[in-house]
Amino acid sequence: MKEPGREPLRIGVLGAANITGLSLVGPARTTGHRLVAVAARDRARAEAFAEEHDVERVADSYADVLADPEVEVVYNPLANGLHGPWNLAALAAGKHVLTEKPSASNAEEAAEVREAVAKAGTVFMEAFHYLFHPVTRRLHEILESGELGELRRVETTVAIPAPGAADPRWSLPLAGGALMDLGCYSLHAVRMLAPWAGGAPRLVSARGGERSEMGVPPDGVWGRAGAPGVDEWLDAELEFPGGASASARCHMAYDELEMSCRIVGSRGEALAPNFVLPHLDDRLILRTPDGERTERLGTRSSYTYQLEAFAAHIRRDAPLPLDADDALATMTLIDESYRAAGFEPRPRTTLAN
Repeated sequence: MKEPGREPLRIGVLGAANITGLSLVGPARTTGHRLVAVAARDRARAEAFAEEHDVERVADSYADVLADPEVEVVYNPLANGLHGPWNLAALAAGKHVLTEKPSASNAEEAAEVREAVAKAGTVFMEAFHYLFHPVTRRLHEILESGELGELRRVETTVAIPAPGAADPRWSLPLAGGALMDLGCYSLHAVRMLAPWAGGAPRLVSARGGERSEMGVPPDGVWGRAGAPGVDEWLDAELEFPGGASASARCHMAYDELEMSCRIVGSRGEALAPNFVLPHLDDRLILRTPDGERTERLGTRSSYTYQLEAFAAHIRRDAPLPLDADDALATMTLIDESYRAAGFEPRPRTTLAN
């Protein structure tokens, strides 16, 4: 008989998103947690997903996953606009929730999610997996040690080549945009430096560019004249109470993949070339008056560290640095950045009856 604190999580999956193989299936296999059920808009897709990833059973709908008494944790990797509605539904069903980010389409909806978490009394976490990897943990340790001196400047960039024209990340009704998909990481990484910067950062300014000349997807739903209201790129400037400044950049049609974090202090600087996907590049490069050194922190998946931490919190009440309050703070900063850059916050998606 397994110890209560080591009992595998029983996870239900909403959708058959490509990211799930990396973000959940591999980590669950590595750490021994169960994938109990999956549902997708197309049952055939769910069946193929279940067969490929050894999910125990296929449900007819997302609602059936939530109603399954054996499912205790719901993983939500759906399109951005479906995060809020299905997070609320999962919480109402009494489930723990691990959701892809951001947690909702806008701050108003994120506040509703926070209220639902308090009512449900279950665990809720946005999947900011980078925070659990030794690369980010070491960055924070170095700041705490004082090796870099006082924090002066932070620069985060998260950029990828353009997804296809029919990708939901270009859809305004589905809460798409570079800031939603990528910039959430940039802003969150800046926010997490508050303990060494005198408190939470405030937005100073933002600018961005709308997606254009995208072409028409096969279904013709969006993209005929670009993606009105959808940001292709956005740069935000922030300031901490202690005087340090920060830039949080994102670009969803870049010429290469870049996911860097540079921290500059009064005595030196540190660079993580890929803080979001450290399994691709686990270097941490430090430059101080004593010279330059490179630390290698390991290519074990940040998603695996994340699932371990999530499970440890549920099973043993181990500390967890992310919750619904943190999700609301990030979403509020996203909305502020959109408005400052001349965009509207993303509209919320209403589920069909």
